[in-house]
This record gives sequence, structure tokens and C-alpha cells, in this order.
Amino acid sequence: MYIFLAMIPAFLWGTTYAVTKYAMPDWPPILLGALRALPAGLVLWLVKPSLPKVGQWRPLLLLALVNIALFFAFIFVMAVNLPAAIAGVGMVSVPVVALLYAWLVKGQRPAIIQAICALSLVFLAWLLFDPQEVSLTLIGMVALFASMLCIVVGSALVQKFSLHIHWWTVLTWQLILGGGLLACAAIVQALYFQPHAYAVLQEPIANQQWQAIVWLVLPNTAVAYSLYVWLLGRMSVVEFTFGTIANPIAGIVTAVLLLAETYQGWQYALMMAMIVFSVAPQGVQLLRTRWGNKKASI
Repeated sequence: MYIFLAMIPAFLWGTTYAVTKYAMPDWPPILLGALRALPAGLVLWLVKPSLPKVGQWRPLLLLALVNIALFFAFIFVMAVNLPAAIAGVGMVSVPVVALLYAWLVKGQRPAIIQAICALSLVFLAWLLFDPQEVSLTLIGMVALFASMLCIVVGSALVQKFSLHIHWWTVLTWQLILGGGLLACAAIVQALYFQPHAYAVLQEPIANQQWQAIVWLVLPNTAVAYSLYVWLLGRMSVVEFTFGTIANPIAGIVTAVLLLAETYQGWQYALMMAMIVFSVAPQGVQLLRTRWGNKKASI
């Protein structure tokens, strides 16, 4: 049940790359991150106001830095520097990073089926991301890996802090604080480092750009993150990351519809294979559970 709910935020997040490239390809990634996080956090706070206790500010600030500020910045760097469908499919490899993190940091060895599928994802990703076949940039690939690491570490922090802080407070204040950090970084960047990058804002904001901002703030962030934080109180990080199967589906669909991106048949086949291997461990576990229940009832 929960794995299907986990696919909803993953699908909404998967639209980020194409929507950004379609409506705001020249906007600075740090500014886009601030515009996505801070308004969403304020909207959620208005729905149900909350205020962290004195001892809760430090962990919430750490969470906001990893799970929002750094993650959103990397996501929009990906959106600008990678093909939209490739960015979405690349996020299917999140379970690989989650398994490695659980093994190396928490000492939780992966199941055999998880290890096999993880290695298969790495191999398929290597084939798909062949620089001779797909136009890639080093900064885009670094941002892809960094964003996956932020998801895993950030999700672990959400679970840890939600044991002592109400999940709604965790949800709203990570967005408000993370968006605030990004807004401050955007101001510093605009004033001192890359003022030319913000020249695009001198032009009137078009209707499709307003629509994109509303999409990124409300469904893409406010709704998706509400489900995400709530589900992490009921699923493990590894279980949740296998729900990211919906991310590439959204990435591929929106890339085709909004950007008219096209790929060869074998590239679509590799994308589909990555999706299959990402969901296979959950499928095998479900079959084992049903088989065990069936045997027990005989």
C-alpha cells in the first residue's frame, strides 16, 4: 500500500526537470530552489502554524541544509544541464545509494535480490549514460549523484528527527529554513558573484513561467513533501527509495510532451529495464510474503 503512495511524490518530483527547462531554462538554479521551497513552506505553515522548541532549531537547520537547500540546488543544476528524461531516469539509481548508505553507515547488509537489482541498475545506467550517445555535462552528472546522496541522507535525518519533533513541524520548517538559506544565497550570488545570471529577471515574467512556479510550489513541493515526510514515519528509507520508479516515468512523459525530446528505441528499452529492476525487490518481497502466508494457511 505505502509503496504506491510513495510513487505520488516521486512522480511529482519527476516533472521538475522538464517544467524547468520548458519555462525557465535560463533562471539561476539557486533562485529556482528558493522560489520552490520558501513559498511552499509558508503555505503549509499557514495551513497549520507551528513553532519549533528551543532545542529543535539546530536539527531542523541541519535538515533544511541537506534535504532542501543543497538538494534543491543540485536538482535545478541537473534540470538545466541534463536532458529531462535522462535526469529523471538517473534518479532511479537512488535505491543503490540508499543500500550503500544503509550498509556502510548503519551496518545493514542488503538482501541478495536488492544487491542484484542495484548492480543491474549501475550497469544499465552506465550503458544509458554513454557520452557518445547522450549529450551530458560533468556538472550535470556530479549534481545527479550529489542529489541522490542528499535524498538518502536527508531522508534518514527526517526519520531520526521525526521521532522527537512532530512530523508537520519537520515538514514546514525544513522548507521555510531551507528556502530561506537558498534565498540568502541567491541574493549574495546576484549582488557579488554572478549578477549577469539574474539579468533574465529584468524581463516581464510570462504566463507560462507563473504557471510553472505555481506547479513547482504547490503540487511539486507542498503536496509531494507532505506525503514524503508522512510516509517516512511508516516506511524505511530503502523501501521509500524503491518507490522512485515513478520519477523517470514522469521525466520521460513530460520531456516528450513539453520539450519534444526523442531517443532511440534501445535507449527507451534501457530506461524501461531500469524501472523494472528498481521495483523488482519489492515485487519479490511481496510474492514471498504471499507465498509464506499461503503455506501457513495450509
